[in-house]
Amino acid sequence: MAARLTEIIIDAADPGRLARFWGEVLGWPVTDEDRGFSWISATGDYTAHPMIVFVPVPEAKSVKNRVHLDVNPSGVDQAAELERLLALGAQRVDVGQSSDVPWIVLADPEGNEFCLLGRRLD
Repeated sequence: MAARLTEIIIDAADPGRLARFWGEVLGWPVTDEDRGFSWISATGDYTAHPMIVFVPVPEAKSVKNRVHLDVNPSGVDQAAELERLLALGAQRVDVGQSSDVPWIVLADPEGNEFCLLGRRLD
């Protein structure tokens, strides 16, 4: 037996806004729940796994993430995808990464780090 990864939870000051950012990044539909949280999945169905769930918290992010998401360009090269992510509200960040790595470290609108990898997936 083994556990199954079904949900990734991200704390957020504004769950709906952050879900919309990540929904645009991944091309996934957003669902806002009446209980104050929002979630996304590849199909928009709550049975699709994994889901990313954005839950409200009162405190702001204060330190570097211990876990982060990586995304790959799809249908475009890394430079074009970087421009799209920056236009959506991502920001470049320095977490001490080497300058010779093939990924780019970014932060979402609430400061959560993620990486844009160098290889293209089609």
